[in-house]
Amino acid sequence: QVRLVESGGGLVQPGGSLRLSCAASESIGSHYIMSWYRQTPGRQRESVASVHSNGRTTYTDSVKGRFTISRDNAKITVYLQMTNLKPEDTATYYCKMDSARYGGAFWGQGTQVTVSS
Repeated sequence: QVRLVESGGGLVQPGGSLRLSCAASESIGSHYIMSWYRQTPGRQRESVASVHSNGRTTYTDSVKGRFTISRDNAKITVYLQMTNLKPEDTATYYCKMDSARYGGAFWGQGTQVTVSS
């Protein structure tokens, strides 16, 4: 069973930056999608950004120009660099890895990001 371990959340002031990391415990193969989602109480989990194994990236409109997703295949790790953070970015952030090898997806445990002065 692949485990995903997230890190990097915390409290930051508006306009600040954070970098989230999510490392897999073992290889998920060469065909995958690595994604970040976020969720606030009472709302559905929403997709924030994804990176495909071919390098293609996608972002939800509200984070375009502020967030950057990247991955390190050797470390089996996906990152989310978040800049110019806003209070509305406050949420629990989850990473997800969809693996063709395993025919399914794995989720991290979540990391809290709070943007407040």
